[in-house]
Amino acid sequence: MYTETYRGFESLSLRSRGTDHDCHRVVQKGLASHGMLIDPALLLPDAVSEETLAFNIQIQQMTTALPPITAFTPVQIRDARRAGQTVWGPVIHSEFAATREIEGREGMIELRIIETGVTNGVFLHFHGGGWVLGSNDMMDPMLEELSRKARVAVVSVEYRLAPEHPYPAGLQDCVTAARWAIESATVEFGTDRIVIGGESAGANLAVAAMLTIRDEDGFEGWAGANLAYGSYMPSGTPSVRLWDTEGLVLDQEIMAWFVDHYKGDAKIDPFDPYYAPLYGDVAGLGPALFTVGTSDPLLDDTLFMSARWAAARNETALHIAPGGIHAFDAFPTTLAAQARDRMHRFVAESVTTPATPMV
Repeated sequence: MYTETYRGFESLSLRSRGTDHDCHRVVQKGLASHGMLIDPALLLPDAVSEETLAFNIQIQQMTTALPPITAFTPVQIRDARRAGQTVWGPVIHSEFAATREIEGREGMIELRIIETGVTNGVFLHFHGGGWVLGSNDMMDPMLEELSRKARVAVVSVEYRLAPEHPYPAGLQDCVTAARWAIESATVEFGTDRIVIGGESAGANLAVAAMLTIRDEDGFEGWAGANLAYGSYMPSGTPSVRLWDTEGLVLDQEIMAWFVDHYKGDAKIDPFDPYYAPLYGDVAGLGPALFTVGTSDPLLDDTLFMSARWAAARNETALHIAPGGIHAFDAFPTTLAAQARDRMHRFVAESVTTPATPMV
């Protein structure tokens, strides 16, 4: 069971049609001006399917039986994940993956490229992991599926991780990779249509990279942004600060652990838009699909950012998954499959549909 609060993504855009009749249709669809109305029924307990509820209980039992990741060092958690000793299971590599390196500010940056056939565009991907964990080879099955179904070349970036490399090191690598994609996509992949995106911390880095490149280079030519359950205000939106449930992948304590490592010893301005993109001017950043589950502490991050995106007159879609936990789309459930399918369609449509400025 899932619902998109922007119900008319395929058939009805957020741009004005210029007639009273069409504006009335937009309002009737649950949209006002260039914004969105959220169906509160999606946030109620009875919106959660039995399958999702049972899965959440299973995950909660598994994780609460183990020490929290905050009891370990980042290196210990990375090693455990690499060995397949966490709820994420073994690392599976794609036969379609290849790597190359580009020059970064402080060394080479590895790009993991997955192409499975016809390429209509590029998906520039930044993995999640709280700016501390994860790697560009740990999501091959999901990225291979996206490559095949959306007909894109996936370029996943191995950016530097905290605490060894605190903010803004990882962002600098993401910006370098984004500039490479903008400059090289046509030669490398035969297309200049690029969708940027990521999950969790990766979504934060994707928006921060978009802001940086727009502000420094004037580039606003993204075909789209695929942003899943991002952290857009690391200091904590209300849903993070009010969260009181343990065992569903992410909680207050774990979020604070990630943020402390990401900040390092530096005094970070919590309103720095490249650190906390919720405070950025997102005008001109183009179409975006936001995805989040209702059992995710970062729920408000997506609700707030998608509203700001729409208010800035960008074409905006919001996919709310009842009962979805943090990173729910990575698990073998119907809810996850439906969310991934929506992302695949968004990316496929974005790279094949010419952009039309909103008025």
